[in-house]
Amino acid sequence: MSKMVNLVLFRVLFSVAVCAVATATCSAKNLPPPRMRYLDNGRLRIGINLAMGGAITYLAQSRSRINMINHVDLGREIQMSDYSGPVPYIPPGRKIRSYWRMLGWNPVQAGDAFKNPSRVVYFKDDGHSLVVRSIPMIWPLDNQPARCSFQTHITLQGDTVHVRCRMVVFRKDLKQYSARPQECPAIYTVGKFWRLVTYTGSRPFTSAPVTMLDPPAVLKRKMQVFAGSRKGDPWIAFNATENWAALVNNAGFGLGIWAPHDYRFSGGFYGLVHGTGGPTDSQAGYIAPNFFDIIDHNIVYQYRYVLIVGSVGRIRSWVYKHAPRSVLPGWNFTHDRQHWMYVNAHDTGWPIKGCLNVSLAGRDPQLISPLCFWRAKKAPVLYMDAAYKTTKKYGTIWWRRFHHTRFSPSCRVTFPIQADGRYHRYAIRLANQKTYHGAISQLRIDPIINGQQGAWVKIRSIGFAR
Repeated sequence: MSKMVNLVLFRVLFSVAVCAVATATCSAKNLPPPRMRYLDNGRLRIGINLAMGGAITYLAQSRSRINMINHVDLGREIQMSDYSGPVPYIPPGRKIRSYWRMLGWNPVQAGDAFKNPSRVVYFKDDGHSLVVRSIPMIWPLDNQPARCSFQTHITLQGDTVHVRCRMVVFRKDLKQYSARPQECPAIYTVGKFWRLVTYTGSRPFTSAPVTMLDPPAVLKRKMQVFAGSRKGDPWIAFNATENWAALVNNAGFGLGIWAPHDYRFSGGFYGLVHGTGGPTDSQAGYIAPNFFDIIDHNIVYQYRYVLIVGSVGRIRSWVYKHAPRSVLPGWNFTHDRQHWMYVNAHDTGWPIKGCLNVSLAGRDPQLISPLCFWRAKKAPVLYMDAAYKTTKKYGTIWWRRFHHTRFSPSCRVTFPIQADGRYHRYAIRLANQKTYHGAISQLRIDPIINGQQGAWVKIRSIGFAR
């Protein structure tokens, strides 16, 4: 993916987060009276608000009852928030806030920017878990329910909250729009938890020093942004190579999130004064794991995450204990896209039935993997189980070096293809290439060199294991 594509996608994501906090000028008094439901295991107490689509508006240690979650408006909380086209999305007769035109189709669990809350259609509390289903609102529009449903399933285990999220889409617009950055989920903490911590290095799961993402220079730039003396966004995009990040207070205590297999995060702090603020104050911390995904008109989109309350050391040690140690990335496209996305290409849509069935008619069609991490010396050969129908003779594999912002022409290799429409096992040796060494973070497959009308490829799997 080009540097420009990366920049545009991240700018969209940051604008999303800025939009959510920009509504903080509204008072919590303007929101509907809360209808709270809680779980408490003696260590943590979590609460969802049924008057706000079942979004999480309360999380505290049981003994302290000090809420860690900001819920000053319908754009904060801990909640589901997803994105697709068109951009802008303006149904006939609907009013849109022009500031948020770039968000497109954006269902939000709590409600919309006009203070209309989402409607809960199902709720269950069995004493051990909370299950809530709602019809979310389209954030930029005035009182426009989305043609989808959100469901969250919440349980407590010790000092952790385990959440499963499920979106079922039933849109009438059948067009396949490009992948967009999803918030999986959006998390807004009170302003006391302002320091953004993670690990962004190339030695994950080795107890290497953590990364503090709010150094003085970054904070100074944020102050300039808020003061209006400098243009830009107050958020930071980062690669979390251990799949976690946290917002903590000055003592290093706070809220972390582990998002399995997600390496792309964004986050930061909104406000001029950090280290202070409560649930209904303007200032807030922000984290979101961000998979880039295509949201089809009829997709069932699911993910899970774990919230961890404690010190940075405690958060990280929990992740170390529970995260799988997958040495090499691999993707089997039996039921879904595995977070792969396309440039100048599209597939046959949802549901995915055993393979990615991709049209190669566009100019320079590309298939791009999710952000990941592996060592080149442990992955000398890339295997691809694919069937081609084309008159072209060659394809290209690209790799992105760790910390590089884009794919480089020096990091690619061509390979011959068999275009008979049958499945073949391709073994593409990367180890012989001078630039294939050290840490690698992403793959790109150009199935053929330049597009061709009527050409297609079906891919059942991609990976480094035999």
